[in-house]
Amino acid sequence: MRLLTHNMLASHVKGVKNGFPMAIEPVDVEVKSVDFNPEFIARMIPRLEWPALCQAAQWVGHGDELPAAVPEEYAENEEFLKAAHHCLLEIEVMEGSLVCPESGQKFPILNGIPNMLLNAEA
Repeated sequence: MRLLTHNMLASHVKGVKNGFPMAIEPVDVEVKSVDFNPEFIARMIPRLEWPALCQAAQWVGHGDELPAAVPEEYAENEEFLKAAHHCLLEIEVMEGSLVCPESGQKFPILNGIPNMLLNAEA
């Protein structure tokens, strides 16, 4: 699961009012090379919950790679776009869990795919 995907996921456990951001409990994290596309990254930045991305990067051991806030002229800042690209697309959680911030419900991540299906008792 890439951190871009994580930034779009929320827990939908019954009764949960705030299921975002889900905590990441990583077991296996890989860094995979992905072609840099600055236009794509610049278009994605306004759609992201930046603090949640920074927290996710912390959880997977890459927290020092992003600034705390998006720079004003981010679309022209190649260094920033490359750092965002790296965190969003190149860091991948292969195994671990996502944890609902309100209920504590865990969702497994296997082979890079988060399973968001709820168990019958949830």
